[in-house]
Amino acid sequence: LSSLYHEGPVCFDRTAETIFFSRNALIAGKVKIAKDDTQKMRLYWSKKEGAIWSEPQPIPFNNNEFGDCHPAVSIDGDKLFFASNRPGGFGGMDLYVSYRVGESWSEPVNLGAEINSKGNEAFPFIHADNRTLYFTSNNHPGYGGDDLFLSRKQKDGQWGKPQNLGYPINTIENEGSLVIAADGKTAFYASDREDTRGGLDLYTFEMREALRPLRTLWVEGQVFDARTKNGLPSAVELVELSTGTLISKVQTDEEGRYLITLPAGSDYGFHVNRKGYLFHSGNFPFAEKTPDSTYRMDIPLQPLATDANIVLKNIFFDSKAFSLKPESTSELDALVELLNENPTLRIRINGHTDNIGKAADNLTLSNNRAKSVVTYLASKGITQDRLSHKGFGSSEPVADNATEDGRAQNRRTELQVVGIQ
Repeated sequence: LSSLYHEGPVCFDRTAETIFFSRNALIAGKVKIAKDDTQKMRLYWSKKEGAIWSEPQPIPFNNNEFGDCHPAVSIDGDKLFFASNRPGGFGGMDLYVSYRVGESWSEPVNLGAEINSKGNEAFPFIHADNRTLYFTSNNHPGYGGDDLFLSRKQKDGQWGKPQNLGYPINTIENEGSLVIAADGKTAFYASDREDTRGGLDLYTFEMREALRPLRTLWVEGQVFDARTKNGLPSAVELVELSTGTLISKVQTDEEGRYLITLPAGSDYGFHVNRKGYLFHSGNFPFAEKTPDSTYRMDIPLQPLATDANIVLKNIFFDSKAFSLKPESTSELDALVELLNENPTLRIRINGHTDNIGKAADNLTLSNNRAKSVVTYLASKGITQDRLSHKGFGSSEPVADNATEDGRAQNRRTELQVVGIQ
C-alpha cells in the first residue's frame, strides 16, 4: 500500500480486511503537494486477498479540485465519514458521510450546520454504537486551536449539538485523531500540548461517563435458504420498535454472514429482504440484556412458493384486543413492500391465539386480528383480490400452552402464500 505519495489516516472495516485511507492525488504522473496540503488529498480503499493487499482504488466521488481525507467507516460498513473542503460546505473543512451502494458509494452528504461551522471540522470517528460521532473543530466554542467534540444522533436521525470534551482533554493547543477502544472508555489521541516531546505526541485517558458512547450489544449470524441451507447475501434492517427508527441497514457478505451492533436498553425488530424470497421478520427483545454481550441469530429465508408460511413476529396487539399497536408499523410496511415488489403474489393472513379463555372468543379474536392486518394492507393500496384472512383461535398450537413462553409462541400472526404466478 505504501508509495511515493503521502498516505494519511487509515481505518479498517469490522473484518479488518478492507482498509480506507487518504493519499495525495496523482497529478501529471508526479506527486504535487499544494500549499494547502489537504486540497489534493483523495480517499482510497484496498482489500486483503490472502496475505496481500489489493491495488488501492479511489473512492468514486474523489475530485482533484478539492480534498477528501480522514476516513472513518461505521461498524456495519455502510457509512463512510470523512472531511472535505469541497464546494457547498459551511466553512473550510466540513464533515460528510457517504453510503454504500452495492460495491460503490453514494454522493457525499454534508452532516449539516449543527456539526459543521465556519471553521474546520476534521478527523471524524464513529463508534460501534453508530450513534456517537467524535471529531475536531477549531470554531465551535473551545479552549483554543483544534478541540475534540462529540455529537450524538437523535431519534429523528439528525445529529445533536456538539459537546466539547472539556479540560484536561482539550487545551489551548491542538488535539485530534481521537480513537476509542471497544470498551467505550479507553481513548487515544494526538496533541501538541506544552508537555509534548516535540510536534504531536500520543496520549491516552479514560473517558468520563458522560462522554462515553452508548453501551452496545453484538448480534451475529447467517442468512440462508430454508430449503437448501445455502448462505444468501441479503440486506438486514434493524428498527427500534418503540420509535420505529431505522437503526441500521447491513449488507451481509457473500455467504450471508452478518455482524450488527445495537445500542443497549431497547427492543428491536429486524427484517431481511432478498428478491425471490419471503422477507424474514424477527425481534431482539434486548431491553434487559447485558451490554457488551454477543448473541447469535441465524435467519432462514423461505423461497416464494405457494403454501410458504412465515410468522410475522413484529405484529403487536394489546391483550384481548385486535387494534394494531404502533410498534407494528415497520413490519406492516415491509409486508406492503413485499407485495408491491411481487404484484402477482396473493396471501392470507392467519391469526392464532393461546388456549386461555373460551374457544369461541379466541376464534373471533384471532379472526379480527388477521382482518386488522388485511385492512392496513388495503389502506396502503394493496387490492382486496390479493388479500384474505382467517382466524384459527387456539386450534393450531406450535408450543405447549402450559408455559407462558409456549403461550406467547402460540399467540401469533402468520403470512401464508396462497398463489403466485
